[in-house]
Amino acid sequence: MHPQLGFLGFALLILAGGAAGFVDSIAGGGGMITLPALLAAGLPPHFALGTNKLQSTFGSLTASLRYRAAGIVRFRDMVPGIAATALGAGLGALAVGAVDSGLLRFLIPALLLAILVFLALKPRFGLDAKEAKVGWVPFWIIAGLVLGFYDGFFGPGTGTFWAMALVAFAGLDLRGATAHTKVANFTSNLVSLGVFVASGSVLAPLGIAMGLAQAGGAWVGSRVALKRGAGFIRGLLLAVTGAMIVYIVLRYWLR
Repeated sequence: MHPQLGFLGFALLILAGGAAGFVDSIAGGGGMITLPALLAAGLPPHFALGTNKLQSTFGSLTASLRYRAAGIVRFRDMVPGIAATALGAGLGALAVGAVDSGLLRFLIPALLLAILVFLALKPRFGLDAKEAKVGWVPFWIIAGLVLGFYDGFFGPGTGTFWAMALVAFAGLDLRGATAHTKVANFTSNLVSLGVFVASGSVLAPLGIAMGLAQAGGAWVGSRVALKRGAGFIRGLLLAVTGAMIVYIVLRYWLR
């Protein structure tokens, strides 16, 4: 535990981890809950980012296993995607110190706003599976490299971008897209976590405690997603995308 955290602060971070796991397993965006909570608790930014990566791996792994058990995702079909996402995330994490992310701070909210408007105007988008526009392996190699790099380099909105790409190009419905997104998220989270561990920027006890709560939230969230289906996921995705826009503007524009 961080020396400045009292019992109440620790308990609130655990609750934040659980809530983030629930939201993230369905529509992504769990970092909007946990990262501000870690920063508000007094952690330096690099420790907040590293600890957040540790706890988020618990949630993405739990959701991935839950969707696999339900037969929605098969890990062996995702080997090209896992490899490409891992490579992209590693390159993105290494590029953090060498490239200015200022452009992304303005570009990403605009892209998320475009997605929000598109989803609002296309109420049937993602409710049913369609024919894929791109082959499975080429899609995963290209998307894995691009979105893996983005997640390792910047991060906010990755789950939304994955879900939209899987529906638009791979032909999945939103439930299937969410399931495959969690596997990709776990891959890039794990690679990025390795970079933070190597730099000594992870508070392991706190991250593990939050991670266990995140895993519990992810188990419940994935169960709800499986039961409620694509329509429910679409509604939450709209809400999370709107919240993500506000989060990025407040955190990266007005700080």
